[in-house]
Amino acid sequence: MTAPVVSFVNVGHLLAQLVLLGAGFLLAGLALKSRDRSWRLLPALGALALWLFAFIWAAGWIERGGLCLGALALAPALTGLVIIGENQVGLIVKKFARRSLPPGEFIALDGEAGYQADTLAPGWHFGFWFWQYRVARMPVVVVPSGEIALVVAAAGAPIPAERILGRVVACDNYQDARRFLKTGGEKGRQLGLLTAGVYRINPALFTVITAANAAEHGMAPEDLLIQRIASDMVGIVTTLDGRPIDGGEIAGPVLPGHDNFQNAQAFLAAGGRRGLQEQVLLSGAWNINPWFAQIEQVPMLNIPIGSVGVVISFVGLAHEDVSGVAFKHGDLVHAGHKGVWVTPLYPGKHPVNTRVMRVELVPTTNIVLNWANRTEAHHYDEKLNSITVRSRDGFAFNLDVSQIIHVGALDAPKVISRVGSMQNLVDHVLQPIVGNYFRNSAQHHTVLDFLSARSERQQEAAGHIRAAIGAYDVQAIDTLIGDITPPAELMKTQTDRKIAEEEKATYEMQEAAQRQRQELVRATSLANIQQQIVDADQGVRIAELHAQSTIKQAAGDAESIRLRAHGEADAIRATGTAKAEAYRAGVEALGAQSYTAMQLMQTVGERQVRIVPDVAVSGAAGANGLLDSMLALMVREKNQPASGHRG
Repeated sequence: MTAPVVSFVNVGHLLAQLVLLGAGFLLAGLALKSRDRSWRLLPALGALALWLFAFIWAAGWIERGGLCLGALALAPALTGLVIIGENQVGLIVKKFARRSLPPGEFIALDGEAGYQADTLAPGWHFGFWFWQYRVARMPVVVVPSGEIALVVAAAGAPIPAERILGRVVACDNYQDARRFLKTGGEKGRQLGLLTAGVYRINPALFTVITAANAAEHGMAPEDLLIQRIASDMVGIVTTLDGRPIDGGEIAGPVLPGHDNFQNAQAFLAAGGRRGLQEQVLLSGAWNINPWFAQIEQVPMLNIPIGSVGVVISFVGLAHEDVSGVAFKHGDLVHAGHKGVWVTPLYPGKHPVNTRVMRVELVPTTNIVLNWANRTEAHHYDEKLNSITVRSRDGFAFNLDVSQIIHVGALDAPKVISRVGSMQNLVDHVLQPIVGNYFRNSAQHHTVLDFLSARSERQQEAAGHIRAAIGAYDVQAIDTLIGDITPPAELMKTQTDRKIAEEEKATYEMQEAAQRQRQELVRATSLANIQQQIVDADQGVRIAELHAQSTIKQAAGDAESIRLRAHGEADAIRATGTAKAEAYRAGVEALGAQSYTAMQLMQTVGERQVRIVPDVAVSGAAGANGLLDSMLALMVREKNQPASGHRG
């Protein structure tokens, strides 16, 4: 029991062995820290020799076991072990060194004390002893999808006065701080940016601004989103860095090679100008540094069907007139030059930069312009009013006129080059031409001529105006005279005369109507009595037939009577002859007087002739006379019925 106890009590011996182990670990840490293989070999061999000597020097396996335990306890500290996680970056601060940083320097490149340019990647790192280094474990920079991140450098060369952003240098997206500083990286806001991804950036040198911490740096989170241009929009670009725009220009020229302003360094290297840019951004997603360029989204230029767009460009190549010698009232240029483009834009959507170009819409359908108290949907005729003219007979009256014009698609640039706009065409060309023509024409005609012969006046006006505006490359389709408003007093006389004529015509029509009505009534009556007429006609015919029958019957009766009369006459004649022969014979037998008395008595008897009266009135004296006669008559009348009854 005494020997082992005395062995462990030998403290000096144990400390010596621990010193050997610690020295070995220090050499091992230097070997592992060094990046140069030639410098690793010697410290590694020294560490191995010290470890072997310490183990050989140990007395027994128990002592060697204790050395192993001590080695395990002292190894992390003595080797300067630093462990960096997978989502971390190691920021190194050197507490002391043989040299200090030069004045104005902030990041150490050659082992000076202070913040070191190099950082520690995830893993195990040796040689960073706690008494000389402080290693801060910082989170990596994460830029989410759909966002960008901006960078501010705390050290580097100063930015030249003509620029406001630090130029881009090859430094692995700011992950290589040493290279950034060695290759001339500039302090301050950087032209470069970080797109979506994970970056191990030295936080001592670079401040990374993301949407998550934008408010801490005076920015809005939406400023750090990818710039998205909608499908029917264009992006108007204004750059904030670069050379000044040349005199006489209003926008920077189109430059190649900068990938739609996403490569800001290439833009500046190509001589890009700061300010408004001629180039626009089309639909899509763009990684644009908001410190470098500002984007304004505007709708695409829409040319409707039935129109063309004449481009008036304020930027582009030098002006070169291509209109030809025949066109003397303006200049036309090819697309891409300053001036009025000879080729119009046809219907559709066009990505036009409306900040450096003006597009005048020219309808290619027929345009109706009204000199009246109404206006069309295009509003070109808003300022047009009825034309006041004075006739030959001294009357002033208002005239409404409609003019139909047409501008061809290929003639539209000529029209705009000549007058500037469609509104100028109406105000400065058509209005004086049409108005003055009718004022001059009215002096040769009376008001009634316009009222009665407006078609002739209209044809004359159409021919004159067609020739006049044809010189402006505008086609006159038709000229129409609308309402004519003559003086009230003249209109009253004409109205009265017309009313009288109409009344006369009305009366004549009423008279004709009455005559027609009479004819109608007569025809109706005839129609109503037609049956009676037919019946009467038939009756006449029947009567004629009856008359003819009666005539024939009368003729027959007459003939019959005549024959009967002849027969009776013959009979009477024969009877008379016979009686005459009888009378002659009686006279011869009795004598003429006797035979006559005998014939008289025979006749009285046959005829019952009263020879003695039934009542005799005597006028003798003593008689009743009239009274007796009346009584006798009454008795007689009373007896006659009785005698008649008996008979």
